[in-house]
Amino acid sequence: MEFSILPGVVSAVDKVLATAQNGLEVLRLGGLDTGTKPTPFQVVETENMFRLRRYFPEDPGTGPHVILVPPPMVSANVYDVTEQYGAVSILHSAGIIPWVIDFGSPDREEGGTERTITDHVKAISRVIDIVRETTGRDVHLGGYSQGGMFSYQTAAYRRSAGIVSIITYGSPVDMLGALPLGLPANIVAPGAEFMADKVFSHLSLPGWMARTGFQLLDPVKTAKSRLDFLRNLHDRDALLPREDQRRFLEADGWVAYSGPAIADLLRQFVVHNRMVSGGFVIDGDLVSLAEITCPVLAFVGEADDIGQPKAVRGILRAASSANVYESRLPVGHFGLVVGSKAGTNTWPRTAEWINWQSGDGESPSEIEPMREVDDSGKPGGGVSLSSRVTHGLGAVADAGTAAVGEVFDAASSLQRTSLAVAQESVRTVPRLFRLGQIQPGTRISLGKLMSENNKRTKDSELFLFENRVLSHEQVNTRIDNVVAGLISCGIRPGQHIGVLMDTRPSALVVVAALSRVGAVAVMLSGEWNLSEMLRLAESRVIITDPSHLDQAAEHSKQVLVLGGGSGDSRAIAKADGHNIIDMEQIDPDAVTIPTWYRPDPGLAGDLAFILFTRAGGKLSKWPITNHRFAMSAFGAASAAGLSSSDTVYCLPPLHHASGLLTTLGATVAGRSRIALSNGVDAETFTTEVHRYGVTVVSYTWSMMREIIRSPRFSINNHNPIRLFMGSGMTAGLWEEVLDSFPSAKVLEFFATADGSAILANVRGDKLGSMGRALPETNPVQIAAVDPRQEALEVGENGYVRRADVDEVGILLSRARQRFESSSTVLRDVFTSHDRWELSGHLFKQDADGDYWYMGTASAIVRSSDAYIFIPPIEDALSRVKAVDQVVAYSVGTPGNQIAIAAVTARAGEEVDTTKADSITVTQLRTALGTLPAKQRPHLITLVDDIPVSESYRPLWVEMAKRGVPAPGPRVWYRDAEGRYRRYTKTAAAELNWG
Repeated sequence: MEFSILPGVVSAVDKVLATAQNGLEVLRLGGLDTGTKPTPFQVVETENMFRLRRYFPEDPGTGPHVILVPPPMVSANVYDVTEQYGAVSILHSAGIIPWVIDFGSPDREEGGTERTITDHVKAISRVIDIVRETTGRDVHLGGYSQGGMFSYQTAAYRRSAGIVSIITYGSPVDMLGALPLGLPANIVAPGAEFMADKVFSHLSLPGWMARTGFQLLDPVKTAKSRLDFLRNLHDRDALLPREDQRRFLEADGWVAYSGPAIADLLRQFVVHNRMVSGGFVIDGDLVSLAEITCPVLAFVGEADDIGQPKAVRGILRAASSANVYESRLPVGHFGLVVGSKAGTNTWPRTAEWINWQSGDGESPSEIEPMREVDDSGKPGGGVSLSSRVTHGLGAVADAGTAAVGEVFDAASSLQRTSLAVAQESVRTVPRLFRLGQIQPGTRISLGKLMSENNKRTKDSELFLFENRVLSHEQVNTRIDNVVAGLISCGIRPGQHIGVLMDTRPSALVVVAALSRVGAVAVMLSGEWNLSEMLRLAESRVIITDPSHLDQAAEHSKQVLVLGGGSGDSRAIAKADGHNIIDMEQIDPDAVTIPTWYRPDPGLAGDLAFILFTRAGGKLSKWPITNHRFAMSAFGAASAAGLSSSDTVYCLPPLHHASGLLTTLGATVAGRSRIALSNGVDAETFTTEVHRYGVTVVSYTWSMMREIIRSPRFSINNHNPIRLFMGSGMTAGLWEEVLDSFPSAKVLEFFATADGSAILANVRGDKLGSMGRALPETNPVQIAAVDPRQEALEVGENGYVRRADVDEVGILLSRARQRFESSSTVLRDVFTSHDRWELSGHLFKQDADGDYWYMGTASAIVRSSDAYIFIPPIEDALSRVKAVDQVVAYSVGTPGNQIAIAAVTARAGEEVDTTKADSITVTQLRTALGTLPAKQRPHLITLVDDIPVSESYRPLWVEMAKRGVPAPGPRVWYRDAEGRYRRYTKTAAAELNWG
């Protein structure tokens, strides 16, 4: 009897045997032997940070050269994983000479675990120089994932020198725009900051952990890949084509990642997202991707959950000076560079791009200019559900999953919105709470706030100036050194010390050092009478910089010089009879610190600064207590929503309230960076906005006019500015700023001299409005005024009447802090036992509760038939497109004054009624049409120039000195109906205003 074995049994036995045999090989060797060999290369240069590979060294080649950069935690072999689909082989076959940077594994390199982003960027820059010197040709620079980020950063660092083009593969730029797994930025950013400061600054990432982290970012694909491998373990022929790729991902492809480099990545490019905004730091230099000028090609993985499409496309906004292209593939992160689709798409397209950019080929059909894509409706930064399913991530999904996903997306959106509100509250509420808790005996001052910030984030950047970066720790050390110098020069707490310096880091350090000692900084202006300021402030000592030394020595017998150089590089002239000390020559370590010294002793009620104002040509001192400083600092920081991610660009001089209180104070309170400019210049502004990553610009008066109306002004709409904050901007200039910066808002502040009232137009939706009182500052009210008596109007109940809606009255602020009231305090005003400070400023309140500034009580025009308010006139005329500057003022004696508005024409404009775009009487009349006839100026005159102060405030006093304009074709007068007519000699004789 014969027995036969069923075919199915034989097949099953064969599978078992094959599985056992292949499994044993995997266990013994780590994988199946594919028989493939690495592509030949030669290490042509070895340095501490890298080994430079030149592939196919036997082939001299005549084509273009490309340098490929791997991510720091991935082996350089990522460009040669498979023989058939490897990058270097495909590029070489297209006539391109590939070079690959091998960073090695940091845990095996000397000093490797201490590497930073700067080390990687400088290494790549060094490689570019080596290849260029060797070949005599510029190079193309390409990078995968963070290797692409390095490529962008290197190109920006070099200002594109020596680089023909940049090619990146799944390299995110807008890190917070789309994080892996759709994680919300407002959750990730604080966690990333903690990890950067507390974990990775001390700990590196081993290779196995880097591999595990990468796999966890795409757990479904990882599990599916392993399951497929096990299910096909019996079929060697099916496994071999993907075996090299599998082994690379599962074991061979991963290296350690330096902790400081991770911390740098998290801090600069995740927490602060400075790949987009600019202002990141490489080797102490400020760098912006906006300075990339060579063409860029970004490969976008439509199913990439790590380098998500929205994050990758951030390069379009960041590199605003470059021509940016993209090529899309239906793959995930790793599939962009390794595998069959990379071999048939990515690398052939890369070769076409390189040859095209080198002038040796046609424009590739699968590469197109990158355009703005609205990814707002897609979860995960633009990775669509269909892309995920195609890629295999949705293999377990069924028809009902899509509906559930929509509900989940809606819930996630709501959650993100709630978290955004919560985060803003977390940032703002503590500031306001601290502000509300300040009492006369509370220790608070500029010096103390800077000390606190140094303890929190000593390594973070604080001052940016002339492309230099100073950290909190560096600035704090400098402050302490200057403190030692001040003490050695006899400066003591409470002493009034004049400060006459340009707005430079040394000036800010001096002000902070005086605060730390407990002295009073008297902020002097070089354009005003120094002797008068010193007399009013009771100051005999001036701290100055070398550029103001002669001016300071002319008005003070004791002058301390700081900044502008040190050591033997300069010689400070010693005038006869003067005590001039070069503080840069003082060795702080040699100074004996006295026992009375206590750092940052200032209490809320103590005098901290003295500023100066000039009203009607009269100079007055403006005392600022520590409480007043804190109110402005915390209030402005909260209103502007400042955080450590912001860079505030300071245009106003430090002796102006906007420079000292709004800018410096708010920056310190918000723990932001402060960028200082050498002056108001359109070209400098454009360059520094991008290079510093400026998000907030502080201004005063007509300062922005010098920038946006300059013929040299040009800025891309993708600039990082989100806010302009300051005071004194006219409605017309405000409108033009918003037109020039569509993504920004204007935050206009108003504050009384003693700080009892602080208003801010936080919403920014009403041009010209001062908004409302900031939270935790004094409440305000408008008291009605009796125009006949020019006094507060008392109602029938005996109390002062509150002004009605749109009625002009005097602004009062509730008197809370008795210890610093420097203005008139009234009692029993609106109710029994209430206390209000009289401001002397006129306001009206609209139906929405917003306040509108109407000028000071002293500047009101008292004509024979009406009171005329200056600010509404200036706002109205400023909105005439042909008008450049405007200032309104009065001439004559009270009761018989006339209101005059002077305007200048924009460059190229003429007074010609036949031209629609010139200044015409019709345009002026139309602009003033919203004002009642009697509230319009009596005369409008076109002048050649309007002088402005150092803070760009139009000097109406200088204009008033010119008297009533002479009759002529450039002057118009208001008739009885409120219309404007030519001011002729006949009209002048009839009106008799001269």
